[in-house]
Amino acid sequence: MMEEAGLQKSIQYVKGIGPQRAAILAKLGIYTLQQLLEYYPRRYEDRSRLKQIVQLEHKELETIMGRVVGSEELKPRRGLTITKLAVTDDTGIVFGVWFNQPYIARQWKPGTKVILSGRVERRNKEIQLLDPEIEALDHEDIIHTARIVPIYSLTENMSQRVFRTVIRQVLNQAIGIITEPLPDYIRQKHGLIDKPWAVENIHFPTDTISLQQARRRLIYEEFFVLQMGLLLLKQHNQVDEAGIKHTKDGDSVAAFMKGLPFQLTKDQLKVLDEIKNDMEASQVMNRLLQGDVGSGKTVIAAAALVKTVENGYQGAMMAPTEILAEQHYCSLKALFAPLGINVALLTGGQPKKVKEQVLNAIGTGEAQVVVGTHTLIQSQVSFKGLGLVVTDEQHRFGVRQRALLQQKGYRPDVLVMTATPIPRTLALTVYGDLDYSVIKEMPPGRQPIRTDLVSSDVRRRIYKFMRKLIMEGRQVYVVCPLIEESDKLQVEAAMQTAERLVKEEFADLSVGLLHGKMKNTEKEKVMAQFIRNEINILVATTVIEVGVNVPNASLMVIEGAERFGLAQLHQLRGRVGRGDHKSYCILVSDHKAQESTQRLKCLKETTDGFSLAEQDLILRGPGEFFGTRQHGLPDLKLANILQDHELLEIARKDAEEFIHLKRCLPEVLKSILQERFSGDSQLVFIG
Repeated sequence: MMEEAGLQKSIQYVKGIGPQRAAILAKLGIYTLQQLLEYYPRRYEDRSRLKQIVQLEHKELETIMGRVVGSEELKPRRGLTITKLAVTDDTGIVFGVWFNQPYIARQWKPGTKVILSGRVERRNKEIQLLDPEIEALDHEDIIHTARIVPIYSLTENMSQRVFRTVIRQVLNQAIGIITEPLPDYIRQKHGLIDKPWAVENIHFPTDTISLQQARRRLIYEEFFVLQMGLLLLKQHNQVDEAGIKHTKDGDSVAAFMKGLPFQLTKDQLKVLDEIKNDMEASQVMNRLLQGDVGSGKTVIAAAALVKTVENGYQGAMMAPTEILAEQHYCSLKALFAPLGINVALLTGGQPKKVKEQVLNAIGTGEAQVVVGTHTLIQSQVSFKGLGLVVTDEQHRFGVRQRALLQQKGYRPDVLVMTATPIPRTLALTVYGDLDYSVIKEMPPGRQPIRTDLVSSDVRRRIYKFMRKLIMEGRQVYVVCPLIEESDKLQVEAAMQTAERLVKEEFADLSVGLLHGKMKNTEKEKVMAQFIRNEINILVATTVIEVGVNVPNASLMVIEGAERFGLAQLHQLRGRVGRGDHKSYCILVSDHKAQESTQRLKCLKETTDGFSLAEQDLILRGPGEFFGTRQHGLPDLKLANILQDHELLEIARKDAEEFIHLKRCLPEVLKSILQERFSGDSQLVFIG
């Protein structure tokens, strides 16, 4: 039965699990044998060094071997039972101590040879091991003591002991059907152990060397699978069919460039040349444009859109929020008006009649450039001739969504933009199917932003400063991490903050509220009022993180700043300093943890988004760096992009060589690629 179902077999039907444990495991995202075997330990405890009882050290985690000589049950108060098990090794006696586990005394009879591992406490001349792991010495498969023991991230109602036992049972049953996905020549080239042995030793390593070998092998495989999928996607986009070959710049592009009220920076000109060269080639452009907040990415995208319209095609720009889409629409409409280019806006919040008119204009080609949200990828949207797809703030979208928009035309060029600075190593991983351009140089005249880190004790001074700036004609953002109160997180929420500011602090001023649970029409109304300076203070959640442009806003106050990542804080800070006025960002945090303080000090000391992104990755890891899982990319369960960057580079080179030499995909590897990519990223061409 195991062989028939393979590793996709439901864990519910595995011996020793059953429906009740399966329901608990489901809370950890574990439904199949494969998911269970890929639920790797978060750390290990070395319980392999056996000591004599006389050698045990206070407060240390120690392991001893001996025989049970007796037991005792104490009930010091109602609801508390203490079970003590006496064990000797002839150098002394140690007492294993358990709380509310009376079955221990019945389970371990005098004379039984055992191994105990636990934290040592010396109390009243007694040597105790508190809540220790215990196993019979003659047990054929010792997994909780006397070895390197795995420790997992678990949910309530699932103990380490039970989970290890389940893993051991499943390994015993499944080890024979774990297949090898890596080509033999790659394993030999890098001295990688085989897959079954690696899975065995990542959970139950025989020693530290075996653990290191298992980790290296499995991390390499994760990177190799990821890079193979991304490179195959890139190859498919470039080679499968010819794309649109745009002509050299004509009158419209020249007029657009001449009409700009500012000079492009060297970085902007370099990136624009890279994009134009891609568009003028016969292959489909798939390029990532990365630039810090305020570096001038939008004008580059605008030039590319003019180029595609000049060639008789339509252009589309997809933004993650209606506010940002509306903003891009207004900007492009103003830029393109002198050129006679018709710009349309398509969002989910539009009235039905307006939406129908826009859909018709898109279908006839009357709408030459269309700006919208994910509404652009819906089935009823049909372009007459789509030549260029631009997605803004790509980290908010996924590979699948980008591909769906691209499918609205016949192999249009694709430009992906993000203001979230991503170190090159990570960019190669997350956007490995794209070519890479970056704008690091900031346009002249951008106002520096003073950043201060304060505690809530000085809130009165903050309010005084807010009022001073507002009296000078400026506006203020106040950002909170949650919409409603949470006892667990202990942070101020937007709704309560807005209400308090109105009632207690700024009753004479206009205070607005903006958060993600509001209807789109309400959000647009509030944002429009803030842009027109009808709202003095805008209390908001991170809905304003991306793209909002109000030059008159010169102060941002971020409550509970420790709850945000560095990259996110940098994005939020970038909402001010957009006009001619001196601008400020005040980070409010009472959190004393060293890591939180260190992160916030990084933000205070630098405005370089790329430097901050590196720090964020180091301090928080790649998973939290993005906040949510990237659509279309398989999870990295073991690999750490920063710590394991050398293996990442090796795996990428191997994947490039594999594809260049046109080697045949092993069936197991093909199956893994289909499973881990096809559902989300349209990698259905692997066949």
